[in-house]
Amino acid sequence: MHTVAVLALDGVSAFDLSIPCQVFALATGPGGAPAYEVRVCVDRDMTTTAGPTEPFRISSSYCWDDALGADTVIVPGIPADRVPDLRAVRVLREAAAGGARVASICTGAFALAHAGLLEGRRATTHWRFAGTLAERFPGTSVDPSVLYVDEGQVLTSAGIAAGLDLCLHMVRRDHGAAVAADAARVLVMPPQRSGGQAQFIEYRTPDDDSSDLGETLQWMRAKLSEQLSLADIAAHAMMSRRSLARHFRAQTGTTPLRWLLTQRVQRTRELLETTDLPLTRVAQETGFGSVETLRHHFARQVGTTPSAYRTAFRH
Repeated sequence: MHTVAVLALDGVSAFDLSIPCQVFALATGPGGAPAYEVRVCVDRDMTTTAGPTEPFRISSSYCWDDALGADTVIVPGIPADRVPDLRAVRVLREAAAGGARVASICTGAFALAHAGLLEGRRATTHWRFAGTLAERFPGTSVDPSVLYVDEGQVLTSAGIAAGLDLCLHMVRRDHGAAVAADAARVLVMPPQRSGGQAQFIEYRTPDDDSSDLGETLQWMRAKLSEQLSLADIAAHAMMSRRSLARHFRAQTGTTPLRWLLTQRVQRTRELLETTDLPLTRVAQETGFGSVETLRHHFARQVGTTPSAYRTAFRH
């Protein structure tokens, strides 16, 4: 069983701490068996924070050293101005050197940076602290605009709720889109938000219903097999292209064509997992048109080939 160690440092965000515990506990393998063992690793009784409220304390049967040997080590958010304990830094370094996948939620990226794990890598954190992270660790390429960054062995996420997206992304990497979608359904959240999506979107005022794109989004999903242009989408939404682009980014955090591409890749994953359709048919059903185009976009988003993905996750 894949072991996930949640490395709780002093002052850990209570919300961030609960995210990996909840997401990985909901992921199930064949027959409904748990797909992960989750360990919360603390140093004695530790203080956690819950926004402006008074901190409370947590304890666990696992200590920091119990994170060594885990398959994945996750660091939830901590106060950005706090230097992590050197023993925790050592654990992170040794875990990474041993081949563990290491991830952070929100300002947990600062702990990874102190351990030297973000040097020469691209990373993200909460947009409010992205500038501070870049200033303190100039060897890290900090992207303040995305939900999460997957650098292979090292992954980082933006603030708070983006940790849900990152953890579901890791479940998707490990067990496929169907298992991740099942967990997302229990969490009552979208099965996938692209890591490149904006950290926050501009919500319209409650009385501005004319720009709602709900029906257009459903129409786009139903038309994945067709070649939709920006003009087609704008016509359905009864907007100009410029207005469509503005309202689309305000409601989804991305562009119409990029959103459409993400939906096509997601549908491709579902077909590869649940059907025996040849790749030529999958390419047609998802609107990619050709196998070559499908392979190109699938590899860019998923990091592997459609054939390898089907072999790994075919139910």
